[in-house]
Amino acid sequence: MCVDNRKIDQINILNASILAMHLCLDQLKTKFEMIIVDGNRFKPYKNLPHKTIVEGDAKYMNIAAASVLAKTYRDEFMLQAHQQYPEYNWLTNKGYGTAQHRKAMMQYGQCPLHRKSFIIKEMQPELF
Repeated sequence: MCVDNRKIDQINILNASILAMHLCLDQLKTKFEMIIVDGNRFKPYKNLPHKTIVEGDAKYMNIAAASVLAKTYRDEFMLQAHQQYPEYNWLTNKGYGTAQHRKAMMQYGQCPLHRKSFIIKEMQPELF
């Protein structure tokens, strides 16, 4: 499950991450008694207890496994994004605001995959 850039623009990146986690939990067929989350933020899910663990992927194998799956999915998404919009070099930057990515955005503008709420300072200097 993923939450797209339009939803991120509506509810912000943190809330979108939590929403994506909730959507993934909705898909599980196995009953579970507790949720553990890598990081320090989460919102209650169906009255189940949860615990946030900073750097949990380095401490617990199940969090590490979930992290690997998420990164593998993201890498595949970035490959598809790169094939569709190679000028942004998604393969290298993975969507992060590297200097090269910011330069491409200034040259080509935003594509449909970019968050509209993420404004690069160089693109809109009057806002800063």
